[in-house]
Amino acid sequence: MNYKKLVGEKVYLSPVSHEDWEILAKWGADYELKFLYGGGDDSQPPQTDSSGAESRSKNKNQFAIIDKETDKIIGTCGFNIDDLANRYAKIGIGIGAKEYWSNGYGTDALHVLLHFGFTVRGYNNISLNVYDYNPRAIACYEKVGFKRQGVWRESMIRGEERYDCIHLDYLAEEYFAKH
Repeated sequence: MNYKKLVGEKVYLSPVSHEDWEILAKWGADYELKFLYGGGDDSQPPQTDSSGAESRSKNKNQFAIIDKETDKIIGTCGFNIDDLANRYAKIGIGIGAKEYWSNGYGTDALHVLLHFGFTVRGYNNISLNVYDYNPRAIACYEKVGFKRQGVWRESMIRGEERYDCIHLDYLAEEYFAKH
């Protein structure tokens, strides 16, 4: 069951529910999605049981991204690292439903997640990492206000290809100056 906990223009964020496990397992087995999220090691079998969704549903830092018009889960996002003592978080986001790519749904979900992080949780710094082969994600992150802070050069090797990991962050003072 989805709950409209955090609402944006196109999406709302809801706690991950047990009913989401089947679609999450499907996305977890999709090589293209795993690669975009920085994974892609097919030596591990995909998780096809409900344990992943169950652990996410118990985690108050993870959310399902739901299309407001259809109530369909289209992705997930959340605070992967949550350091309230230092007011720091590291986030992750992914739109698993490919038909929603490049239509502003990820941008809207990020706006909702950032608003929650800065105004409710009181974070001072929210960061994320992205690989340089994902220009669509990089454009989305910079569009909402993330700034590049560094690069881990050639930190991923797939076959003969080497990829850089880009570290971006967003400070509370930058967020509040913009909003």
